[in-house]
Amino acid sequence: MDNTDLVDEQPSVEDFKKRHIRSFVMRRGHISAAQRRALEEALPRFQVEYTPEALDFEATFGRSGPVVFEIGCGMGETTAAIAQSRPEVNFLGCEVFPAGVGALAKRLDDMELTNVRIVRHDAVEVLRDMIPDESLDGVHIYFPDPWRKARHHKRRLVAQPFIGQLVKKIKKGGYIHCATDWENYAEQMLEVLEGEPLLENLHGQGNWSPVMGNPLCDRPTTKFQARGERLGHGIWDLVYLRK
Repeated sequence: MDNTDLVDEQPSVEDFKKRHIRSFVMRRGHISAAQRRALEEALPRFQVEYTPEALDFEATFGRSGPVVFEIGCGMGETTAAIAQSRPEVNFLGCEVFPAGVGALAKRLDDMELTNVRIVRHDAVEVLRDMIPDESLDGVHIYFPDPWRKARHHKRRLVAQPFIGQLVKKIKKGGYIHCATDWENYAEQMLEVLEGEPLLENLHGQGNWSPVMGNPLCDRPTTKFQARGERLGHGIWDLVYLRK
């Protein structure tokens, strides 16, 4: 990002009213040469530009099929693995950090996957402006930033009113799968999802979901998760169905 990206018109009062507390903070981070090259060469084949208009999924993917929305693809390891194992499903990934987007685009290119599209934009705005109501077959939110300090909990993504807005975009019978390795955030996720009247816990009220072997959304173990488990870190998964 150069300085010109930071120059904008003065926001109006209405602009301030529409803004939400972001669940991420953009910082200058390291990006490898391979990731930068993937942004330039591979990403254009997978990218969907943000626009405040509802997507036509069939046109976006060039075919009809179930659509799963993934919020925060990270470095793309899980996204690519699931997309490879479920070729009949269309995956729309949302990620804002250039290194992650570049890494995912490189994986998709190397693995010759065609069922993933990437939006480089704030997921809250993508959901609000681009996702039609009752159009998603599933939603993945894997290891979102836990914002560990209590004063930052307001930035956590899995909270209301966002979850209420998200659920409206899921088809009846569709699912939402959340995972975290931060216990306090797991407890918040459970409270928020249990309190959403349009959701039902797949494994029974108040219960966690198995990490592996889930019939709806088998989540592969990433190298980061495996390293955390070796260090004794807990992992909490939750799967809910849209009523």
